[in-house]
Amino acid sequence: MPPPTAADPGRAVPRDADHVIETRGLTKAYRGGQLAVDRLDLAVPRGSVFGFLGPNGSGKTTTIRMLMGLIEPTAGSARVLGRPMPGASRQVLPAVGALIEGPALYGFLSGRDNLRRFDAADPTADPRTRDERVDRALERVGLGAAAGKKARAYSLGMKQRLGLAAALLQPRELLVLDEPTNGLDPQGMREIRTLVRELAADGTTVFLSSHLLDEIEQVCTHAAVMARGRLITQGTVAELSATVLDSGGHGRLAVTTPDPADATRVLKEHGVTDIRVAGDRVTGDLPAPPDGHPAEPADLNAALVRAGVRVRAFGAERASLEDVFVHLTGEGFDVAG
Repeated sequence: MPPPTAADPGRAVPRDADHVIETRGLTKAYRGGQLAVDRLDLAVPRGSVFGFLGPNGSGKTTTIRMLMGLIEPTAGSARVLGRPMPGASRQVLPAVGALIEGPALYGFLSGRDNLRRFDAADPTADPRTRDERVDRALERVGLGAAAGKKARAYSLGMKQRLGLAAALLQPRELLVLDEPTNGLDPQGMREIRTLVRELAADGTTVFLSSHLLDEIEQVCTHAAVMARGRLITQGTVAELSATVLDSGGHGRLAVTTPDPADATRVLKEHGVTDIRVAGDRVTGDLPAPPDGHPAEPADLNAALVRAGVRVRAFGAERASLEDVFVHLTGEGFDVAG
């Protein structure tokens, strides 16, 4: 069954015990009637790394705040770990680790003492093993060497890591991360992605909000796309890529050749558009004939060979999440807005 989309609002998300997060018609309106989240039906499978994708301002953080019981919805319902939120917060939240809108830290305390304070606030935490948990969490996010430094001296990326460490003090069924790589350098981003994969392999469901398309594609098994407060589509990352082709997108051709100029000429003659050349790699959009069926790639390959173009590799690229977003919304993905 294809994923539900904004164009098909009548298709309800089935209630399923294997969903760690479910929402039905979840809505948040602010003064003046402005809708931050508009009738959201979301289903997050247990054991997934679920990417919650959308430009800044699309309603992602507002949704997370409702899921965690930090704000009340205007309408609709949310269930987390099978229980209604915010009503069951006391039962649900001990099994959830969260990093939302950046960590709130005590600047005058060291990183280690911040984590001790967070751990002490958890009624389920055994104080006898507190130092062991704190040290393990610090090492896991790469802050072991900076554990004694005052938090006010931490960089933005280090503060993000410390907030993530706080979410990892206890084993969690669900980890909710709102823009977890904000402020991190490329190496730090890679480390966080590796950590997310490790957590998922250990059985933790990870719900990861981001406006970075590349981040979602690299680490997530499932994703939902938000725009202007509304859910556009959701499903596995592979299914979302397939929606571009299934809905009339025609895919992107990729040719590796030592003759990029000749390949470009031949592809243009056969209707390939938006051709781009990067070294020995030529890419372009496959043409769609009047009957609506995309051109046969094998015919293009044969045309290249007949023209004497040396073809080292030839194939269709998988649609990216950026392709999905543009195809479904007709808009670019504004990562700055």
